[in-house]
Amino acid sequence: MASLTQIELLLPEFRAYAIAICASPDDAEDLVQDAIERALRTDNRPTVLGELRPWMFRVIRNLHYDELRKRRVRREYLAAEKRLSDEAGTSDAARDVLIRMAFEKLSPDMREVLCLVDIMGLKYAEAAIVMNVANGTVMSRISRARKALLELVEGTGARDEIENSR
Repeated sequence: MASLTQIELLLPEFRAYAIAICASPDDAEDLVQDAIERALRTDNRPTVLGELRPWMFRVIRNLHYDELRKRRVRREYLAAEKRLSDEAGTSDAARDVLIRMAFEKLSPDMREVLCLVDIMGLKYAEAAIVMNVANGTVMSRISRARKALLELVEGTGARDEIENSR
């Protein structure tokens, strides 16, 4: 079992790597903390320092790409939402009411995943733990839920999608 001491010994290297791949030092520090937290929570981390080092670099890299992917999806989602509100010419309050009404029409599974990921800001892995499903299930559910919500807001009808998910 890799000890906290081994991780502390490698900490400067982890920080340097994270700074190299992140946009800001603050993001890099958060990334390293997330990676260490993940390493300490898992039971099957490498026990030898020479194996722990590349394993942790891989954890840092994977977490970084997960975060980039999540930010891209959110950006696209927000851009589509902004486009909808611009096209509709509605005020923010009216748009919020419209979205809330559409949200209430979604199935409980869709509302749950949207609430955890988009509203509460949980990572896919965290939402998967809460929902007791695989990460891939969260990713597919969030995709379907966002699409259904967007279609309801646009008025193109996602009734088939909503009915199929119930």
